[in-house]
Amino acid sequence: MHVWETKKYRNLFAELGKTEEEIEARLSQIWNTFFYGSDQERIYHSVGEDMGYLEDTGNHDVRTEGMSYGMMLCVQLDKKEEFDRIWKWVCTYMWMEDGESEGYFAWSCDLGGARNAQGAAPDGEEFFAMSLFFASHRWGDGEGIFHYTAQAKKILRACLHKGENGRPGAPMWNRSNRQILFVPGSDFTDPSYHLPHFYELFALWADEEDRDFFKEAAAASRKYLKLACHPETGMSPEYGEFDGSPMRRRLPWTTERHDWFYSDSYRTAANIGLDYEWFGKDEGQCEAPEKLLCFLDARWDANPFQIYETDGTALGEPALHPAGLQAAATQGALAILGRSRDENNIRIAEKWVLRFFDMPLREGSRRYYDNCLHFFAFLALSGKYRIW
Repeated sequence: MHVWETKKYRNLFAELGKTEEEIEARLSQIWNTFFYGSDQERIYHSVGEDMGYLEDTGNHDVRTEGMSYGMMLCVQLDKKEEFDRIWKWVCTYMWMEDGESEGYFAWSCDLGGARNAQGAAPDGEEFFAMSLFFASHRWGDGEGIFHYTAQAKKILRACLHKGENGRPGAPMWNRSNRQILFVPGSDFTDPSYHLPHFYELFALWADEEDRDFFKEAAAASRKYLKLACHPETGMSPEYGEFDGSPMRRRLPWTTERHDWFYSDSYRTAANIGLDYEWFGKDEGQCEAPEKLLCFLDARWDANPFQIYETDGTALGEPALHPAGLQAAATQGALAILGRSRDENNIRIAEKWVLRFFDMPLREGSRRYYDNCLHFFAFLALSGKYRIW
């Protein structure tokens, strides 16, 4: 059974002996540090009377990734003021009203709101739409940009129908194979962008004409994730070809490689875990978090938080986001403890959940990405990352 049917969310911390008071205290500490801690701790910054942004502290910019994450965190924790502040900043500075990217959001702005880019990143649009639907169901719709339902539908309409009927630009999904794209119009994907648990809900709440597409996209993503995650290590690449193989082609805008298990990739296990918790559907993708956690656990004493090829070959460099890797891998325990019959693997997952509970938030300039993944993992593992 899964929560879509039961409406009951597993609290793995409580199942493993943590009290509700301990869990709530830790969650409050995470919220207060992330949103209202010192300048060396917080990610969120209020602006004026009615706006706010989340800073990528490693790159000193504002990204649709972080802004949409912030909105999801706020709606999960019933923080409407911060949600509306973030959304107004997004609409004021990131929304693109014309050109090839009309209807999308600029993926990066400086801290004052000037755009660093005129293109969009689909993971932001996915989280914007989902958090807006949840906000509508939790708080009700307002007017203008705060008519959350209308805004969510508008985003998804652009994501699917850009390029049709003379509309400029390209969609964010491949209409043929139903896979989310790395950037609009590209011919490859990013495994960590695949969110079948979101698509199941888009299939209920998007424009009626698009609901079948999203239902098919959910199934396609689960099948894709099975292919994209290495059969022995459970690791996915940062970017992937549509057949699931790592994307090794040279890209015109970078000399960096993206076929390895690196920063973006960490989210894949977390997404699989939450999808299984919400909908309980397994197309073979749920083996990946189990294999990944066992792989990392076997290397715990030698520091597992390194850069790897997807086959597990260590490249001799520390991970840029080790805390994010630990958090996301632990969130994958939702799929392990929900379905595994291997007692040893279950014990490993339980050990990682308890270890994570006491794990501090990351400090320093690279804390943004790690602590976003930490916050989501804590919500998910405590049964507080919910469908609204």
